[in-house]
Amino acid sequence: MKVLSAPYLVWMCVFIVVPLIMVAYFAITTDNGSLTVQHLADVGQYANIFVRSIWLSVIATVICLVVAYPIAFLLSRMEKHHQGTMLMLVMLPMWMNFLLRTYAWMTLLGNNGIINYLFGLVGLGPYKLINTSGAVVLGMVYNYLPFMILPLYSVMEKIDKSVIEAASDLGSNPRSVLFRVIVPLSVPGITSGITMVFVPAISTFIISRMLGGGSNLLIGDLIEMQFLGNSYNPHLGAAISLVLMAIILVIMTVMNQFSPDDQVLI
Repeated sequence: MKVLSAPYLVWMCVFIVVPLIMVAYFAITTDNGSLTVQHLADVGQYANIFVRSIWLSVIATVICLVVAYPIAFLLSRMEKHHQGTMLMLVMLPMWMNFLLRTYAWMTLLGNNGIINYLFGLVGLGPYKLINTSGAVVLGMVYNYLPFMILPLYSVMEKIDKSVIEAASDLGSNPRSVLFRVIVPLSVPGITSGITMVFVPAISTFIISRMLGGGSNLLIGDLIEMQFLGNSYNPHLGAAISLVLMAIILVIMTVMNQFSPDDQVLI
């Protein structure tokens, strides 16, 4: 069995461990290879971008959770032969290229786009929909919503219907059944969904660049600018990446505290 795991271990070393070591090395060294913490200290000047990225990612994650939860529950209660069809519809947008999906929202949200055109038909607008924080959040929700629905569905689908029926038979109203039975049992799916949405949302740069304009710079945009933009500085870019990885690691550690073994029905 150890021999069979060798290709995976090699893959991990080449594409995970080595890049992480390189990022850490560039973050704490200068061009001539001497050690320094100046790059890490310089990250502090971008604190407002970190705060904006975290805030917009949190908003997008909460919206995804609120929207995905009832959808996942309805999917889990459907007949088996209907679940496959509905899951395919949930996954269908993901079959299209990420960039094309975001371009589509640019067309919809533009000043002369379809949404403003429809508003104009009833005498409203035009409204500034694109190049706003709201457009960035909308792009995040649209692109990452399936990552919230699928883990919620996979957990809810395993909840025995008899448990819900028993709670109702024992006098629980629908609100009590939801918050005292369904939600506690679906916590593993909630934590997985939050992680799967928040991590790519906080590090995105395509969505913020295309839908947010230059006034909604996020961490991903900042990192890309240091490696590929006019302000080329791979050492600072590596330092920003290292800080971002630390933030994500802390968040994932916190989310992992909500393990299934710790969940009890109240």
